Amino acid sequence: MAALLNRILPPNVIAVAGDARPHSVRAKCAILSLQDFLRACSAGAKDHFVQGRLFQQAQLAWTRDAASRAAVVNAIVDARARSFDWGRAYLPPRFDAETYCRVLLETCFAAEIRPEGPERIQALLDAQRTTIVPVYAGLLQWLADNRILVSHGGEYVDPHPPARWPRLRSALYFRRSKVRATARWIKYVALYDDWLEYVLQKVARRSGATIELTERERRWPFIFLWPKALRFLRSRPQRRS
Repeated sequence: MAALLNRILPPNVIAVAGDARPHSVRAKCAILSLQDFLRACSAGAKDHFVQGRLFQQAQLAWTRDAASRAAVVNAIVDARARSFDWGRAYLPPRFDAETYCRVLLETCFAAEIRPEGPERIQALLDAQRTTIVPVYAGLLQWLADNRILVSHGGEYVDPHPPARWPRLRSALYFRRSKVRATARWIKYVALYDDWLEYVLQKVARRSGATIELTERERRWPFIFLWPKALRFLRSRPQRRS
């Protein structure tokens, strides 16, 4: 079943538990075939799930061989270069590299239903500033060198910002991406070990809201948990920001 779900809506997200030693951790792993990964990093991506994560700091921990490494690295480079394509419609009239990174984070967060408020965006930017800001400073300068942007010192201006139709097309892309990201929740229930506890812990960690469940809600969440889930979705920090 897992393989079928991954063909329909990649990636699969699973939990990989550590050993029994104290302080062991559990990893959250997204599983994609190389073919799906390359497509998800390209202009032909069906949604923004992969690119919304890989434009941020990433580390290649292990590869099977040199060819696999080259394929993955090239795909990530392409995905980061494409950030201007999907972020362009949301940039202010003048921006520097840090503002560019902030806009990318804000755009990606808006494309998913998330428990966090805007403070999470600032936290991510602070944690990654020394890594990703220089990367996108280089991209913006390359765009200026190729006369796509106009450079004014450390700031940039888009001389031909997207018109109405490209902005609408971008909005439709992110709307479709949100629908597909939400549909993945069903897969998490099927594939993620102890999924309910994981969701409760994530909500508490990211939003500061503690959701207490009754025994009945824990035993039959698909029947009795809906009222609490809907109340949280309506009042979550992301919606209030």
